[in-house]
Amino acid sequence: MPTALVTGASAGLGRALAAALVRREWTVIGDARDAAALRSAAREDGFTAVPGDVTDPAHRASLAEACPSLDLLVNNASSLGLSPLPPLARYPLADLEDVYRVNVFAPLALTQLLLPALTAARGVVIDVSSDAAVEAYEGWGGYGSAKAALDQLTAVLGAEHPDLSVYAVDPGDLRTAMHQRAFPGEDISDRPLPSAAVPAFLGLLDERPPSGRYRAADLPATA
Repeated sequence: MPTALVTGASAGLGRALAAALVRREWTVIGDARDAAALRSAAREDGFTAVPGDVTDPAHRASLAEACPSLDLLVNNASSLGLSPLPPLARYPLADLEDVYRVNVFAPLALTQLLLPALTAARGVVIDVSSDAAVEAYEGWGGYGSAKAALDQLTAVLGAEHPDLSVYAVDPGDLRTAMHQRAFPGEDISDRPLPSAAVPAFLGLLDERPPSGRYRAADLPATA
């Protein structure tokens, strides 16, 4: 039975992916900072909860201990940063450092820790990206630049580890709590639910195209 680690699995895309993998009879370990929400999701969806903050080295060590063998790492946990989104000219640098700590340094640190297990399994790394990594949207300079950095780390990791499948995936705009924080007071009910992006991620796992950056909308979907 293959094993996956999904960060940010208490809600949104992370939870939807974890649940879909469980339905495929994967062993799934999920993490999130909100312990109560994570444990509730784990009970309902059938995965193992390891609550904690992915920026904490001790928590990352606990995650590695929970999955000595690993076929798939999904670095999904993200931080939007301040809301409303501030322009770069007024972005407090301490808050921007926090965004990079969650969106760039933590995924790299966790990947470094789990590389031996992933390499042994000829496994898959999926870093969840955003269109803000490649488009210049006003107010999105903090989050977008962090995701752009993550995209580049993903690309180089794929070049350095050709035995792995290493992907940055832009899931598109989804109806999540984080997306709502980006648009406070606005109605985002026209965005698709996170589950709508899951078939594209499953298709990626099934097809195993070359390492690189992909948009969920361009990937073949798997039921």
